[in-house]
This record gives sequence, C-alpha cells and structure tokens, in this order.
Amino acid sequence: MTQKISAPPAEVWAVYTDHAAFWSFMGRAEIERVGEDDPNGSGCIRVLGPGRFAAREEILDFDPPKRLTYAVLPGGPPLKNHLGEVLFEEEAGGTRIVWRARFESRIPGLGFILRIVVQRVFARALTHLESLFEASPESKRA
Repeated sequence: MTQKISAPPAEVWAVYTDHAAFWSFMGRAEIERVGEDDPNGSGCIRVLGPGRFAAREEILDFDPPKRLTYAVLPGGPPLKNHLGEVLFEEEAGGTRIVWRARFESRIPGLGFILRIVVQRVFARALTHLESLFEASPESKRA
C-alpha cells in the first residue's frame, strides 16, 4: 500500500514514529517497553488497538527517516509470523510511504478475511497520517 504526503520525510517520520501519539486514533496506543537508542526505536514494544484485539508489536529496525520494520508478537489478533515494513521515500513535493506486510492466519481459512482487515487498518492509518499534514502546522501531532 502506498500514500503520498506533502511534507518532507523527516517530518512524516517524526509523526508516524511517535507511536503513543500517532496511533492513539486506534483507541489504545501505549509503549510497553522503550527502544534501545530511541524510545520509539529498535526494541520498542507498542500496544495498539482495543482490548483483547490489541496488537503487541516490536520494532525491529529503526532507520530514521527511511525505514521501520516491526513484528506482531503472539497474542491479540489471530496472526502469526507477521512482519511489516514501512518505507519513507523522498518524492517531489513530499514523501511517498510504502507499507507492506506478510503474515499467516493462526486460524485455518481465515487468511483472506485477515488480509482485508489488515489492509483496512493500513489504509486508515495512512489516511490519518495524511490528514495530520493537511491540518494546520500546530496540529501535526496526533
């Protein structure tokens, strides 16, 4: 999935990787464990989403302002082997975000539905991110 944001990569990166603030639109967004070199960086565990469906995600690679990879930890959504990557590429007039993920379903036959759900979460997050940069400069934080 891709999205163009009319702001430089460093600005988009700063908003997106402020996990507790940016992801609060999901209803719950908190840091369970801070990262090694940056509170939101490698080793950080973020908890996103409501109740028992909350995803615990560990940030694996944190390369500002270019690339972030994460894995969904066991528990929460019925996913396994989920690995996500978000790229922030400079493009004329802004940033092109490329978000991709691979995963398997823990429940046989549910993979197709989970793919739709994950795509909707990605789309909602990217739309939310774009809206923050369309708003006034003072409201660029979630």
